[in-house]
Amino acid sequence: MGRKVWFPAVSGPLAPFAAGFESWLMSRAYSPKAAADRLYQFDQLSRWLEREGLCVGELTGEQAERFCASRRAAGLVTWVAPVSVLLLLGYLRGLGVAPAPAPVVAQGPLEVLLEDYRRYLQVERGLCDHTVIDVYEPAARLFLAGWEGPDGLGLERLCAGDVSIFLARECPKRSVSGARDLVCALRSFLRYLHLAGLIEAPLVWAVPSLADLRDRTLPRGLEPAAVRRLLASCDRRRLLGRRDHAILLLLVRLGLRAGEVAAIQLEDIDWRAGLLLVRGKGSRHDELPLPVDVGEAIVSYLRRRPRCECRALFLRVTAPRQGLNRSTVGWVVRAACDRAGLPRVGAHCLRHTAATEMLRAGASLAEIGQVLRHREQKTTAIYAKVDRKALRPLARSWPSQEGGVA
Repeated sequence: MGRKVWFPAVSGPLAPFAAGFESWLMSRAYSPKAAADRLYQFDQLSRWLEREGLCVGELTGEQAERFCASRRAAGLVTWVAPVSVLLLLGYLRGLGVAPAPAPVVAQGPLEVLLEDYRRYLQVERGLCDHTVIDVYEPAARLFLAGWEGPDGLGLERLCAGDVSIFLARECPKRSVSGARDLVCALRSFLRYLHLAGLIEAPLVWAVPSLADLRDRTLPRGLEPAAVRRLLASCDRRRLLGRRDHAILLLLVRLGLRAGEVAAIQLEDIDWRAGLLLVRGKGSRHDELPLPVDVGEAIVSYLRRRPRCECRALFLRVTAPRQGLNRSTVGWVVRAACDRAGLPRVGAHCLRHTAATEMLRAGASLAEIGQVLRHREQKTTAIYAKVDRKALRPLARSWPSQEGGVA
């Protein structure tokens, strides 16, 4: 039998919340040892508050940093970083007993403008936070670098030449895909500036088109043998293997995006009707039929899935129990490639694999577009090049050396 874990008693202002904190930790799959360590930190913070003459309602982020600084000054090496108290603060703030952090107020014309631009992208355009924060906002910030002055941003001076100079300086520093993302984000920002009345002329026309090489190559999908090796690499005797097997099947059978897999909630599956609700790009929701093998893989995972408050279908295997994000889904695919001895591919490669497999099975491009939920037919048209049998009659016959047609 394992050694019994000792849970410290908490004294001081936080003592009334100790029992709830312990249960809260255990519900998030913290091991007894990890929960005991966190409860000890909870006790140390409570004793420090008592020594400082502070109550729970005065436990702000600044006070938590003072607690960590006092431990560093005493020569301690545990719980000395400000990030170490975020778990405790999150629990107390969730109860409403500790003050919530003060909202960040935009400072200066640039920050005010970017905050309004973020709101425009999220509300008016329906973009997800990841796309806004990682792609569109950095491009707008980079474009406006150096424009802020004592009299404001001076956007009334913005002209087509400034757009050309910016792109000529920044595009050579990027790959083709990176330059394409920058051009797309800059068009969006210029469109917003005109709609907001901050510039008089619509300068979207000043952004040149970037040479798009995506349609010159075949979509990169895996061969059926590689897909079988990828799925077989998951050890379904373990919780992690069952989870990864279900994720891979969703990617390769339904062609879901990584973010769409991470966004699946428990209530998104209609088991009686055999339907899956997909939370797609632009706040779009679609229902797809749930294949039998995918449903069986999900059920196999759910039988081992830990019980917790999180409603995400796929959870982390380590504490705290919370849903995956799109990056983690990508790492699931890369880890499976490593186990199977295959070159690493991204989650989107399995989306191409799903499309090419449907095409081989005789599905039309319209049907593929419905499954992949493409908004435009030209997006699905790239898979027409994979159907070589249908394209062969369209190929031009070349004359042979004898003068005939080869």
